[in-house]
Amino acid sequence: MKTRLGKSTLLAALALLAFSFLAGRTQAEVIDRIVATVNGRIILQSDWDEGLCYEALLNNRNLEQFSEEERRAVLDRLIDQELLREQMNSSSFVHATAAEVSARVEEARKRYPEIATAEAWQSFLAQYHLTEKDLSDHVRQEIDVLRLVDARLRPTVQIDSKSIEAYYRDQFAPKLKQSGAPEVPLAEVSAKIRELLTEQKVSELLVSWLQTLRSEGNVRMPGVSPPAAGPDVQSQ
Repeated sequence: MKTRLGKSTLLAALALLAFSFLAGRTQAEVIDRIVATVNGRIILQSDWDEGLCYEALLNNRNLEQFSEEERRAVLDRLIDQELLREQMNSSSFVHATAAEVSARVEEARKRYPEIATAEAWQSFLAQYHLTEKDLSDHVRQEIDVLRLVDARLRPTVQIDSKSIEAYYRDQFAPKLKQSGAPEVPLAEVSAKIRELLTEQKVSELLVSWLQTLRSEGNVRMPGVSPPAAGPDVQSQ
C-alpha cells in the first residue's frame, strides 16, 4: 500500500514538474518574442532590451527617460546594423580585432573615473543589465560598421575648395564673430572644415544607402510596440 502511494505521489510530482517546465517555456517564448526580421534573420525583444540598456549606458540615462520615439529609434538602429552586417560578408572585409575592441572599451571606462576598479566596473555594468561580453559585442559591431561605411562611402566623397570657402564664409566666420572669439584665417581651419563636410556627406550617403537596403530587402516588424518599461537602470 505504501509502495503504491509512493508511486502515485512520484507520478504526480513528475506531472507537476513537466507542467511547470512547459508553462515556464511558454512564458519565456512570450517574453522573448520576435520584434523584427531582417532578410530572414530574427531580432528578439531581448536584443531590443539589450540595445536600450547599451544606449542608456552610453548616455548615462535611465531607461524610463527614453521616449517611445527613442525606443523605436533603437530598434531601427538594430535593423540598420543587421542590414549592414550582411554587407560585411565579403572575404576582403577585415573585422575588428580583440585588441581593438579592448582598447575601445578601455576608452569608455575612462569616462567614469569613479569606477576605476574591476569590481566597481562590473557592478556598474550590472546596473545596466550588461556583461563585459555584451559591451564588447556592441563595441565590435560599431567598429565594424564604421569600417564598412568608411570603406564603401568615404572614397566617393569629394569636397572642393569652393565648398570649404562657402562654409567658412556663411557659417564658421559668423559663429566665431558672434562668440567674440578672434578671427581665424581660412588656411588654418581649411582641413577641419573639409573633414566636417566630408562627415556630413558620408552621413547623407549612409542614410540613402540604408533606405536602398531596406527597399531591396525584406524587413518586417510584426506587432511592434515599444516596451512600457525596461529593466530598472540607475543613473550615476
